[in-house]
Amino acid sequence: MRFLILLATSLLFAASASAQSLKVRETKSTVKEAADRLVKAVEEKGLKVAARVDHAAGAKAVGLEMPPTEVIMFGNPKLGTPLMLANPQLGVDLPLKIVIWEAAPGKTMIGYTAPDSLKARFDIKDKDALFKTMGDALEGFAAAAAGP
Repeated sequence: MRFLILLATSLLFAASASAQSLKVRETKSTVKEAADRLVKAVEEKGLKVAARVDHAAGAKAVGLEMPPTEVIMFGNPKLGTPLMLANPQLGVDLPLKIVIWEAAPGKTMIGYTAPDSLKARFDIKDKDALFKTMGDALEGFAAAAAGP
């Protein structure tokens, strides 16, 4: 089951990244420190962390190596449900995800799919306020993960 979650997350991330819709920022923290801060920030806002996927651990489990990389999945049904009612296909990108990866020794990056790209990809109209709320939340969580 864990392998399927890792595979699905990897495929979703690859699809989002290939669409050039990933918002990225750098942090001086390690992947684990940034991921821990992100989880704390999400929970402090009363949202639920649906999963924390450690891709490096998954790679290690099958005899491969990769730099530290984690994906935190979290959601708010009050925000996501109206969007999925507008287009259920959006469920492929929900719950929301933030990826944190070591790009080089001492260089950690944080990224998430821009909500405007989801709005366009799934042709959702009349939900601008929800997408703005989503974007503001993602940016705030990415900033919290990046830390001081």
